[in-house]
Amino acid sequence: MHDLRRSSKLKRSPWRRRGTIIIGFAIVAGVGFAVRQISRTTQPTGGVGRQASITAIPVTAAVATREDVPEIVNVIGTVQSIDSIGISPRVTGEIQKIEFTPGQDVKQGQELFLIDPRPYQAALDQAKAQLAHDQGVLAEAQMDLQRYKTLQQQQSIAAQQAQDQAFVVEQDQGTVQLDQANIETAQLNLAYCHISAPVAGRAGTLLVDLGNLVGPTSGAAGASASTSTTSSSLVSITQVQPIYVSFSVPQNFLDQIKRNQAASPLEVDAYSQAGKLLEKGKLTVINNQVNTSAGTVTMQATFANADESLWPGEFVRVAVIVATRQNVVTVPPTAVMAGPNGSYVYVVGANDQVKRVAVEVTARQGNIAVIGNGLSGGEKVVTDGQYRLDNGTKVAIRPAAEPPAPASTEADAE
Repeated sequence: MHDLRRSSKLKRSPWRRRGTIIIGFAIVAGVGFAVRQISRTTQPTGGVGRQASITAIPVTAAVATREDVPEIVNVIGTVQSIDSIGISPRVTGEIQKIEFTPGQDVKQGQELFLIDPRPYQAALDQAKAQLAHDQGVLAEAQMDLQRYKTLQQQQSIAAQQAQDQAFVVEQDQGTVQLDQANIETAQLNLAYCHISAPVAGRAGTLLVDLGNLVGPTSGAAGASASTSTTSSSLVSITQVQPIYVSFSVPQNFLDQIKRNQAASPLEVDAYSQAGKLLEKGKLTVINNQVNTSAGTVTMQATFANADESLWPGEFVRVAVIVATRQNVVTVPPTAVMAGPNGSYVYVVGANDQVKRVAVEVTARQGNIAVIGNGLSGGEKVVTDGQYRLDNGTKVAIRPAAEPPAPASTEADAE
């Protein structure tokens, strides 16, 4: 019995060995297949260069440069005319002529209105006639005085009579002086009939019509029922060349502005609300006191306004160039990242590997950020794609997109 079992066991053992070998080959083949599949997913064909280009993170970069950067304070300002005058009549009368077109530029001294001059010419003639009469009376009194003095010396008349005549002469002299003053007044009134522009500027809308009766106050006494009367203002003249822009600056900039203004007038740029540069001017007025309720100082800048891009009453954005930072390092604002320990940038080094560098940003304005510490200039910094980077990450620098249209040069001082 023992021999039979042994013989049957010997018969089955070759099959067991064969099965074990087959299973082993199957396991090895499966492992090899899996390894090949993993290799295919992680190592595409095409060589080492193609593999490097796919594993490198695509980014854009720019070079940190050194340049002179203006230090700018940005505020809102109001355009104001240097001279804005309401033209009013000084005499009462009917407007006979309007010698300009509303909205046109007028020159200083140009005649604008003519008020009926006839009553004032008649008054002048009357004053001149009165003067001629009183001058004759004075001449007669002076001749009598001279005769009385001669008679007094001959003791032919009393001394009191000669003294009385001397007083008559003085009275007549006063009358003549009064007549001369009346003539000057009449001449002035006649001249006031011709209303001229006191300054050069732009004429506004007309507030009167031809034929209106006007005067120094609203309406005029004695106006007929058929004659319309108007207020004393006829038109306004506003100077637009040159022109002011008035604005307020926080008081903490006052010392720096005064110091730099004393060396040379500071540049002030005016921008539209859309950010378009309208005009460059100079700071000309620093108010003599601080507004205690707002903590600001009112200032004025003067602009030539040759193309009349600034208009009285308009709100503009004002950039005051307080100083110029000399030879500072600048980078695009998009290169600067904010971290828990402060600002930093990624600098592209050897073999296109990046390094995180802590920086101090002293100002941001327009399309630049001013770096106080951390960069020396000339470094290549990443401007897009930083969120996938870390120290030592390999990058592939791609061409930068076309820059957008330039915006305002305004900046927030830090």
